[in-house]
Amino acid sequence: MSTEADLKEIIEELRQYYEFQKSMGVERVYAGKQEKEAGPPPAQRRQPKRTETKVTANKQTSENIITIEDKADLFDGSAKLMTLEEIREEIGDCTRCKLHEGRTKLVFGEGNPNASLVFVGEGPGKDEDLQGRPFVGRAGKLLTKIIEAMGLKREDVYICNVVKCRPPGNRTPEQDEMATCEQFLFKQIRSIDPEVIVCLGATASQSLLKTKNSLGSLRGKFHLYGNKKLMVTYHPAALLRNPNFKKPLWEDMQVVMKELGLKRPGD
Repeated sequence: MSTEADLKEIIEELRQYYEFQKSMGVERVYAGKQEKEAGPPPAQRRQPKRTETKVTANKQTSENIITIEDKADLFDGSAKLMTLEEIREEIGDCTRCKLHEGRTKLVFGEGNPNASLVFVGEGPGKDEDLQGRPFVGRAGKLLTKIIEAMGLKREDVYICNVVKCRPPGNRTPEQDEMATCEQFLFKQIRSIDPEVIVCLGATASQSLLKTKNSLGSLRGKFHLYGNKKLMVTYHPAALLRNPNFKKPLWEDMQVVMKELGLKRPGD
């Protein structure tokens, strides 16, 4: 059971979190679960890893970065650690925000449920919307090459997005859409329990770090997401538009590789 000091800390972190959402123009956050028809009991699931359910403030206040471990629990008041299968079941045929109106397929995420490395992007594009898989278009193929250059395969890592439905015309997700959907991202990260998270682009960084700082000011060093190390870098789509971003992105990935003890193939 939480002590009075723990409860006060949680209340203060929640206050700061919703103050941030308010400053970004979000008026409400939808946390309720959708009604689902009764079905057969789920198949036997793996035993999830145990993690502490604890709220931790990032000490990098000079950068105005606030992070909360186990944010997903703060959305629904539950301390239950969910498997990825349970999280996908909870999302269901989601209609919680307006993005569902134009989607073809919901894009949940894919990869190793016990990955040490998680990549988080902004949202699905056209190819992802058609296939129901993250990062399968031109930017996705480039991300695959980056992962392979790190000495890994796609199936070794986990790849997902802040929002699970394609925004119209591939526009940036709006704040209310992110606020509605990011609860599931938080739960995914908690379920996987990675060592390192890589935010691809400004939108993912804004969602996880709760900061308005520029991507350029955030990249190149680790930040804290609870007790996890988080690296901010360019989205692969940005490299397609500007090849000059390739060098700094690779520098960021080298920092991640060093943290994970990885070596490039042939080294």
